[in-house]
Amino acid sequence: MIMTSTTPSILRSLATAAVIGTATSILPAVDTHAADLPPAVETSPMPPAALRDWSLTITPYMWASSLKGDTALRGTRARVDVPFSQTMKELQFGVMGAADLRIGKFGAYINGEYSKIASDKHISRLTLGVGTKNYLISGGVYYRIYETALGGNTVFGTPRVFAIEPTAGLRWTDLETKVRVGSFGLSNKESWLDPFVGARLSYDLTDRWNFALEADVGGFGVGSRVSLNGQAAFGYRTTLLGVPTTLKAGYRILHQDYRDGSFQWKVTQHGPIVGASMQF
Repeated sequence: MIMTSTTPSILRSLATAAVIGTATSILPAVDTHAADLPPAVETSPMPPAALRDWSLTITPYMWASSLKGDTALRGTRARVDVPFSQTMKELQFGVMGAADLRIGKFGAYINGEYSKIASDKHISRLTLGVGTKNYLISGGVYYRIYETALGGNTVFGTPRVFAIEPTAGLRWTDLETKVRVGSFGLSNKESWLDPFVGARLSYDLTDRWNFALEADVGGFGVGSRVSLNGQAAFGYRTTLLGVPTTLKAGYRILHQDYRDGSFQWKVTQHGPIVGASMQF
């Protein structure tokens, strides 16, 4: 072995390194940069709608309503008592849907319904035919005046809340009635516009289940003498065709008392309602 004058220094350096390495292997490893890093936060992916301050909700639905009340056509009065099973049986065509645009705490909506009902009854040798066409369109605005967090998020990534939203708008009713006895026919068409005010409540029961309640009062003698509208529904959040959707089922009541000359429509419509609210 050949040793130089630098050999002792090299040996001492190696020995020192060995001791330090041994001590390092015994002591726990410390990452000097770990203390400078913020704690890790678990995140879950959220749909784009949860990250926006606006949303558009489209709701096709079906309202199987019964009719009960009093009506008069050109001085001829009649009692109306039609269960929803008969209404659905005599329904020739119907389409119903709503659209709701929310921007922050403000929002606007429109709700439209059209139905065509016809029935024929045979009395002796005569045929009594009764038909109605009904347009019911309402629109309004609302403002989220109160909101409180209930803890956690919905499956759509939005916080669970209880919210109250006052609303105001207009409801337009167009009703066409035709009565045919044999070859003799009688028809009448009436339309009126009712202002209304009300409120909507929403309560997120769980991350998937929701309960919604809405009610309004209107008419005030502008169109009808009085109109009353109310609806309560449970909703279940899911995904339909890749779109966040709330399936809804509930009950709705609409009472209208309208009179104009010899025409009267004092009728309450009520029955189950089902729909699907798709959020974009």
